[in-house]
Amino acid sequence: MAIKDIAEEWTVTGTTTPFTGAKTSVRTDRVVMPDGATVSRDYQVHPGSVAVLALDDAGRVLVLHQYRHPVRQKLWEIPAGLLDVPGENPLRAAQRELYEEAHVKAEDWRVLTDVYTTPGGSDEAVRVFLARGLADAEGERFEVSEEEAEMELARVPVDELVRGVLAGELHNNCLVVGVLALTAAQAGDGLDALRPADAPWPARPFEA
Repeated sequence: MAIKDIAEEWTVTGTTTPFTGAKTSVRTDRVVMPDGATVSRDYQVHPGSVAVLALDDAGRVLVLHQYRHPVRQKLWEIPAGLLDVPGENPLRAAQRELYEEAHVKAEDWRVLTDVYTTPGGSDEAVRVFLARGLADAEGERFEVSEEEAEMELARVPVDELVRGVLAGELHNNCLVVGVLALTAAQAGDGLDALRPADAPWPARPFEA
């Protein structure tokens, strides 16, 4: 038996959108179950996101400390951002986020992993990139505001991040998934065996 997610779509007899926000919305679908019953399913409609695990030559990961109001915590995270434009190339979006949030550029980009953050309540899909060959970006720093205005930036050894994840001290989804996937890749076929940065992404098809 192959352990692999597959595309499938059950019949939807009706859809409403009870809430529309600036970036996301809430949708209610009437979905036909296998036994013929019809039930309502509420979920967040999300444009998708990219995240960047930036690994320097010393084996440290670039992380940001940022306040997240829904959970009332300052979380350590890796650079990430929304796919603001439908069909946007995720690599270019990831490069933009690394520049804007950390003023860093990278020479080598690969796909580390693709995830659905909360598939029971949101259609958000995230592509997590691995970026290596880091250097300071040219020009002036991107002007940040709101929560990002007080972000702290650090470079932390991978082993310390793994320890924090397993100890229940680090909780950001992309950070947790990213550092554990990185560790698995290093222990397996190596980082050069990861998918190329332009690998297909069925959850969020994009233009080259």
